[in-house]
Amino acid sequence: MPAVPGPEEHTGMSTVRPPLPPFTAETAAQKVQAAEDAWNTRDPERVASAYTPDSIWRNREEFLSGREEIRAFLTRKWAKEHDYALRKQLWAFTDDRIAVRFQYEWHDESGQWWRSHGNELWEFAADGLMRRREAGINDLPIGEAERSVFGPRGDGER
Repeated sequence: MPAVPGPEEHTGMSTVRPPLPPFTAETAAQKVQAAEDAWNTRDPERVASAYTPDSIWRNREEFLSGREEIRAFLTRKWAKEHDYALRKQLWAFTDDRIAVRFQYEWHDESGQWWRSHGNELWEFAADGLMRRREAGINDLPIGEAERSVFGPRGDGER
């Protein structure tokens, strides 16, 4: 039996990012958890590497194309959104697409806490890299006592 590839495997000139389409309920859930884990690092380079070099994004009212624009966007995002902590949940999937519900919390420079929530639609290339991301997001100001998301998930929450 061949070895199961790690989170990222380089084969020749391309990067393979398992799990690969076509997705099952199990592999779609793994893909969602891997995305949550990566985003919770707040590392623009790590997160951007999960997208195809020509990936297309819609994030709120912003339209992005390619890893460089994604990386720059994420750098700006996490410079503004302090103590960012995210939860994603699988909503639905098909062979090469996944729908996700999410919620994250963060505070701005003034100390105001925010809960941002919404939906994402993902489409994947055969190598497991995301080639399209559509995100609708709403922000709600909250008090610190209303927070419910604190850092990455612990092992018992997976």
